[in-house]
Amino acid sequence: MNALAATNRNFRHAARLLGLDSKLEKSLLIPFREIKVECTIPKDDGSLVSYIGFRVQHDNARGPMKGGIRYHPEVDPDEVNALAQLMTWKTAVADIPYGGAKGGIGCNPKDLSKSELERLTRVFTQKIHDLIGIHTDVPAPDMGTNAQTMAWILDEYSKFHGHSPAIVTGKPIDLGGSLGRDAATGRGVVYGTEALLAEHGKSIKDLTFVIQGFGNVGSWAARLIHERGGRIVAVSDITGAVKNPKGIDITELLNHKESTGSLKDFHGGKIMDPNELLVHECDVLIPCALGGVLNRENAADVKAKFIIEAANHPTDPEADEILSKKGVIILPDIYANAGGVTVSYFEWVQNIQGFMWDEEKVNKELRRYMTRAFQNVKNMCKSHDCNLRMGAFTLGVNRVARATLLRGWEA
Repeated sequence: MNALAATNRNFRHAARLLGLDSKLEKSLLIPFREIKVECTIPKDDGSLVSYIGFRVQHDNARGPMKGGIRYHPEVDPDEVNALAQLMTWKTAVADIPYGGAKGGIGCNPKDLSKSELERLTRVFTQKIHDLIGIHTDVPAPDMGTNAQTMAWILDEYSKFHGHSPAIVTGKPIDLGGSLGRDAATGRGVVYGTEALLAEHGKSIKDLTFVIQGFGNVGSWAARLIHERGGRIVAVSDITGAVKNPKGIDITELLNHKESTGSLKDFHGGKIMDPNELLVHECDVLIPCALGGVLNRENAADVKAKFIIEAANHPTDPEADEILSKKGVIILPDIYANAGGVTVSYFEWVQNIQGFMWDEEKVNKELRRYMTRAFQNVKNMCKSHDCNLRMGAFTLGVNRVARATLLRGWEA
């Protein structure tokens, strides 16, 4: 089942639990606006090449729309739609005043030089500058884009609208980016994990962890769990997988990956088959990589008691059912990985005020938001007698539905 079908299914289930009006339910699913633009640029050799760029703006009932821009060869409209919709529910769960959006350009950034990427980003910005805005739609980095991409968007947008640092988040610090933004998603994952474990009378230092994906989110989550005394027994990324039942020294692994670019040949653990990782013996499994990794093929063999969804949509609905029957507790993606968009919100607030925070304040506020959101999700679980995923979805959908009704959607 693809991401869009799964998201729609979760939304419909939540709408039924909430008893939403069927016309309102239909209205909430339809995106506010879908934009598709042609971006033609000269390559470094002088030849012209065209790419298709787009932006799906899903909902703005609770505030400006927010979501990443990805540069990827298979930018699939269905998936972008699902991710834009997911951002609507995610920002509502975190209780930040945004709606959802997502966008991208169908290109392979590895095949483009830095100057070609800059030209492409500027042309894309020229085409959509009047459809995004500080109080309309605020982009951020995603797969294949980074702080530099955001700097180019900021510069190009500012040519039309005057200096506007709040137009994008995930910017370089020198251009108004926020301290703590880099670690935010991984740190939010850890705060969410702490809140969940506390509910069950456990803490990070007593448990074993397996982490799939050692990019930005996985490596920060690993570092922070390691600092808190959690024992990480296996880690993987696209280059391979490492295990050590006594616990991997994460600082050493980070240094090894920094110097060699891969997890291979790491002396502090044994090589393992990456496919075994998800069913490895542990208390807590944290998928931080791709969607759909837990499915009906492997779900029955998962040994973890808790799964923290740091990736978007790592558990497909069939796996969800199998794991629920086994009594595995899943902390859902729309809550677990909301740390990134929460600190993006802090960045936007700082830019609008023209007043920057120190990192300690960013982290303290992030913990407050993540802890409060967990309590709100738990309250929904109690009132609707449902699992954490439906608790999060009912919380998010209910907030958006209430805002929509208060604004007068039928008029």
